[in-house]
Amino acid sequence: MKIQGKMFVWLSVFVLAMAVVYGVWSKEPAGTTALFLAFGLCIMIGFYLGFTARRVDAGAQDNKEADVADDAGELGFFSPHSWQPLSLAVGGALAFLGVAVGWWLLYFSVPMIMIGLWGWVFEYYRGENRTQ
Repeated sequence: MKIQGKMFVWLSVFVLAMAVVYGVWSKEPAGTTALFLAFGLCIMIGFYLGFTARRVDAGAQDNKEADVADDAGELGFFSPHSWQPLSLAVGGALAFLGVAVGWWLLYFSVPMIMIGLWGWVFEYYRGENRTQ
């Protein structure tokens, strides 16, 4: 993960330089603000990846002599069957649709989002998966 963190930090330096150059030359606030926000996102991701790389073991991507097969194996735990993302997606879609159609649609979307969020957080504390 070290190399990904360094890539994002260098990308953030580039985006910052381009934001300054764009802001000075164009004097256009929307694009300049977007570039500064992109800089913030890049630096956050780079910091997170660098911070995480210090806490975990070195991966195959950190070894210059590694082959593709060295990175094979288990990559983590992923929920095999969860309906909660569907509830969150439908609730989020209704919430964003409410901005265009009418704010009254939030009365239907917020409960769906809350139910999906509650179910996702406590998914492995109840039912058949509670011991995993």
